[in-house]
Amino acid sequence: MPADLPFAVETRAGEQETFGDGTPLFHVRVADWAAWTRLTSLDAYHAGLAFIQGEFDVDGDLVGAIRTWQQIHTTPSLASAVTSVLPKFRVERFLQSKRRAQRNIQFHYDRSNAFYRAFLDRSLVYSCAYFADPSQSIDDAQAAKLDHICRKLDLGQDDTFLDIGCGWGALVARAAGAYDARALGCTLSTQQRDDAVRLLEERGLADRARVELRDYRDVTGTFTKIASVGMVEHVGRRRLGQYFSVMAERLDPRGLFLNHGIVRPLGTREDAATHFLQRRVFPGAELPHLEEMVHAAERAGFEVLDVENLRPHYALTCRAWVARLQANAAACLEAVDPETYRTWLLYLAGSANNFEQGASDIYQMLLAKRSTAQVRHLRREYMYAPR
Repeated sequence: MPADLPFAVETRAGEQETFGDGTPLFHVRVADWAAWTRLTSLDAYHAGLAFIQGEFDVDGDLVGAIRTWQQIHTTPSLASAVTSVLPKFRVERFLQSKRRAQRNIQFHYDRSNAFYRAFLDRSLVYSCAYFADPSQSIDDAQAAKLDHICRKLDLGQDDTFLDIGCGWGALVARAAGAYDARALGCTLSTQQRDDAVRLLEERGLADRARVELRDYRDVTGTFTKIASVGMVEHVGRRRLGQYFSVMAERLDPRGLFLNHGIVRPLGTREDAATHFLQRRVFPGAELPHLEEMVHAAERAGFEVLDVENLRPHYALTCRAWVARLQANAAACLEAVDPETYRTWLLYLAGSANNFEQGASDIYQMLLAKRSTAQVRHLRREYMYAPR
C-alpha cells in the first residue's frame, strides 16, 4: 500500500503494521483488520462519519493522515454516493431565506463560546490569520490580520465602518479602538452578538461601536468602509449578484470594500467531502470561484483595486487550530459533546490539507465604486505601514 508519509495501523488486539519508510508520523487505531479494510474502501463522507462516531482514532499528524487516506483509499461508489445526496443541498442553497440563513449560521456558531475559546486566539478571530513567518503565534498572526484589513481600508477617525458577519467583534473593536472609526458589526449568531457587546463595553468602545443581530441585507445607511471576512462562503453562488449589489448600496461613493473569502480553484467540483461539510459543519455554504466573485462585483458597479491570495496563511491557521483543539481536548469536551469535537477536529484538519495541497484558495479583494473623483494611493506601501 503506497504512502508518501510513513504511518502505522494498530488493532485493539495489539497487532500493528507499518506503511512507508521511516518512523510513523501518525497511528491509525482500529478495532481489527476487517475495520481497516472497510475504512480504506469508504468515500470521504462515510469515512468522516466513521471518525466522528469514534469507529477509529488517529494519533499524531491528523492533517497528514487525511492526505495519506486520499492517496490510498478506493471509492468505487463515490460518484453514486455524491449524486444521490447533493441535489438536496443545491435546492437548499438556491432557496435560502433570511430565516434559513440565520438557522444555518446558528448551527455552526452557536455551539458554545467556551468551545471556540478553547482553540481560537485570545480575540476569537475565526478566519484566516496573517503570518509574518510560520513560527509566529496564532494570537499575533490574528492581530496582524486585523491590522492588515484596517490598513487596506485606510481606516481613520473620519470613517464609518461596517463589518458584515462580524463574529465575536474583534475587527469592530480594532477599527474603533485603534483606528478611531465609528463601527457597526452585524451577525446572525446570538452568542457572538452577546459576546461582542460585552467586549465593546469592557473596552470602553460602546460609544463608538456596536454589534447587532441582523442579516446583512437588513442593514441600512451608508458607510465609508466595509469589510466582509469569512462571510461570502455562506451566501451561495447564485446570490453573489445580490450580495455585491447590497454592498454597493451600503458603500459611500468614495468608499472602500474589502471582501475576504474562501474560493474553489477552477475545475474543482463538489464531492463527498463537500457533502460532509454541508451536512455536518456549514449547512447552506457554497464556495464560489474567484472569477465568479470578480464578475458579480463588477456587475454591481465595483472595480477591483487589489487581490491577495492568503492560501499559505490559512494552511498555517488551520494547523494551529487543530493543534489547539488537540491540546485543549478536555476543555472542549466540557463545552460540547464528543461528536461535535471530533467533527471540528476533522473539518479543520481537512481544511489545512486542502489549503496546503491547493484544493482551496482564499482571497482578499479590495473594491471601490468606479469613480473619477476618488483620490487613491498610487502605491501599496500604505497597506504595510505600521500605525
